[in-house]
Parts: sequence; C-alpha cells; structure tokens
Amino acid sequence: MIRIVLLLAGTLHITVLCAQQPASAPPTPVPAATIRQAFQQGQFSGGFRSFLMATDNARQLSDYHAWALGGSLQFQTATWRGFRLGIGGAFNFNLLSSDLEAKDSLTGAANRYEIGLFDVENPSNRRDLDRLEELWLRYQWKKSRITLGQQLLQTPLINHQDGRMRPTAEAGVWLESEALPQTRIEGGWLWKISPRSTVRWYGIGESIGLYPKGLNPDGTGSGYPAHLKSAGVGLLGITRHWGKRAKVQLWDQYVDNIFNTVLAQVDYSQPLRQGHGLLFGLQYTAQQALAEGGNPDARLAYFQKGGRSSALSLQAGWQRQGWQALAAYTRIGASGRFLSPREWGREPFYTFMSRERVEGSGDAQAATARLIWQNASQKLRLELAYGRFYLPDLRRVALNKYAFPAFQQVNIDLRYTFGGAWEGLRAQLLYVWKGRLGEVYGQDKYVINRVDVSLYNLILNYTF
Repeated sequence: MIRIVLLLAGTLHITVLCAQQPASAPPTPVPAATIRQAFQQGQFSGGFRSFLMATDNARQLSDYHAWALGGSLQFQTATWRGFRLGIGGAFNFNLLSSDLEAKDSLTGAANRYEIGLFDVENPSNRRDLDRLEELWLRYQWKKSRITLGQQLLQTPLINHQDGRMRPTAEAGVWLESEALPQTRIEGGWLWKISPRSTVRWYGIGESIGLYPKGLNPDGTGSGYPAHLKSAGVGLLGITRHWGKRAKVQLWDQYVDNIFNTVLAQVDYSQPLRQGHGLLFGLQYTAQQALAEGGNPDARLAYFQKGGRSSALSLQAGWQRQGWQALAAYTRIGASGRFLSPREWGREPFYTFMSRERVEGSGDAQAATARLIWQNASQKLRLELAYGRFYLPDLRRVALNKYAFPAFQQVNIDLRYTFGGAWEGLRAQLLYVWKGRLGEVYGQDKYVINRVDVSLYNLILNYTF
C-alpha cells in the first residue's frame, strides 16, 4: 500500500506541476532554437484508469472479479530542426480480485477475462506491473514524418485493443505521409511487440501464443508458443478519400516466415434530406501462409503450410443528428481459419463486438445490429448491440481453433464525459451477455467463460 500511495502521490504531484507550468499549454508552433529549449518547451500528458470487472458464469461454474488501478505519464519535446523525442510509461496494481490462478473445480478451466487487467504470464503478479511503452525519436518534414522506437500504433490489423488497462505497443520504424492530396500513406517494419495484458517486450515470433493457443487442425494442442521464427512484421496502408463521401483503404501485413494478410475496405456515406444519411461499407480480407507458417514442424507452426483463408464483411446503416443504426454481416470462407494473433489487436470486421471474436474460425458467419445515440453536447453516449455468431461445430477443430460453440451476444455500452471541475474524467459502463447457440455435448468446459455468461465492466478514465 505504501508503494501505491507513493506512486499515486508522485504522479498527482507531476499533474499539478504540469497544470502550473507553461508546458501544459498547447504545443507552440514555433520550433525550439536549441536542444535545451526543446526540452523546456516539451509537453506532459497522462492519466489514471480504474477498471472494475466481474464475470458471472453459469450457476455451477466459477465466478470471478477484479479491481485494477493504474496510471500513465508521457513527455514529448518540442520540435528542434524537425526532430522530436517522446517517452512514456505506465503502472498498474491489482487492488482487489478473486484468485486468478485458481482453476475451476469442475472443468479445470482458468480465468479468462479478469487476468487481462494484469499480467497473463504471471497471474499472481499484483504490483510489479509497470511498463515503458514509448521511447521514440521522430523526424517531421512538410506533411510527412518518420518515427523510430517504441510507440503506440493504430491500424486495422495491429492496434491498441484497449479493452483492459493498457494498449498493445510496438517497437519499430513507422512512416506517415499526407503529401498526396486526399491520401494518407503509412507503414513500416516492426521487430518487437508488448501486447495488452503483459509487462514485457517480445520478439515477433515469441509474442504469438501468450494468450490461449487453441488447437491444431488435427485436434492436438497447438505447440507454436515459443517455437515461431520471424524477423519482423511489415505493414503498408494506403487510405484515399474521394470527396466527402467515399474512403478506400488497402492494407498489407507481411509477417516474415509465418503469413501474409491483405485487407481492402470501402466506406461510403450518402446524405439525404432533413439531416438523414445512409452508410455503407464493404471489406475483403485474404490470407496465405508463408514458408512453413513459422516452424517446419506442423505441430509447432502457427499457420499450416500452404494454408489460406478469406473473409467478406458488409455494413449498412442510417444516421441523423445523434442517432445511428447499423447492420453488419461477415462471412469467413471454408478454405481455412482466419488467423490474426490476438496479442496484436482486435479483428477488423464490421461485426466485431467487445469481449469476443471470431478469429480462429473458418466456414463461419456473423450478423450484428447496433443502435447508437449521443446527446447534443456529445457527453452522453449509449450503444445497444446484438449479434449472432454461427461458428462451425466445436468438434470441427480444423475450422474451429478454440473449440468455441456458436453463440449470441448482447452489449450495453453507456459512456459519459464530464465537464466543468471534472473535465478530463470519462466513465464507461459495459454489460455483456453471451448465450449458447451451438452444441456443447454436455461438457461444461465449452461453457465456462464462453457462453451462458454475463460480464460487468465499470471503467473510469482521467486524462490530463
């Protein structure tokens, strides 16, 4: 408790100092004349996060709860001759939780959701949860910039997936350019990743398999954790706007020695009379294995040699003022499993719903409906979502990596942004219910933490 109090007090003290110093003002448009001035004119930012989570499984199965508290602090220098330096880190504590190491007495299953607030590699770790997330050098010229070092990237295939305490972070070189009209080009090469719910940095191969590994296509346990070889990940994304209505994205993700993913997406909006508007989206994803899929031994490979997969995702919707209604559909083909390391981010489909994924499945379908409302001040936001996810029978492990039954899901997501004296504080209440649609063959191991479960999340964020 002494360590918690000291860290919180220290961070609060820094917050107060930043509020009193000119450094907390918006960045100056005038570049620093010297390196010393670049540091003196630098900007601090940061925040605190409280996350209370509980899982209510079916009556005969174990329930869980956890309360995490943490904070972060970042600093960026002012620009000097086009260069800028950034550094940032975070700390996290387990204030209260059930035993996250205990196995369910009936199924032997481990905790799935609450452990993600802390360290998935060491569930007993309650206090040593600090991480240096950002340490980068950036050079900017005209409408382009290049960043070298540890950073936080947001792309369709590698992203924050910020549904726990801290986001996924990456180390590499990253280029962003808007030099061409209505076009954004970004991409680079990554050699390390620090996934959400971890405290260390991992090489690309070793970062895959920190989360549950699932099954090989022959039904044996996947053996790829700690056995994948990869020199890095290459990403290239091009986003082009056509007027104010259409946006096209094309992404390629090259995971050396393991697999390649291509994603193409088109989004279009059509304004109508009296403030009404229509929304449309189309997305296609294709994957193929590279070399031996990470390891010449098929039992230790992530992607089976010669493996392929494809997915089509569609979205249509209506909006007017603070209202939005969306319907989406995703079809994953039967040629193979769609695979995207869960350690690297959430899947890109329009049908994605918080707290579950269809990654790891093939010959699958998903359909979702959402209703979103935001008040005029944009401080209050409510989202209601319902989805049905038709996965292959869980015994068809060749197309169902995690032996997950088909399910339906309801999300109720309420968010409020405070103002006045509480400016910087945001609250979120997320309730998730998942019900079983597919057969589980009387085995509770396919039920616990998967279906017939309710999840409760209360999140408070304060940023400065």
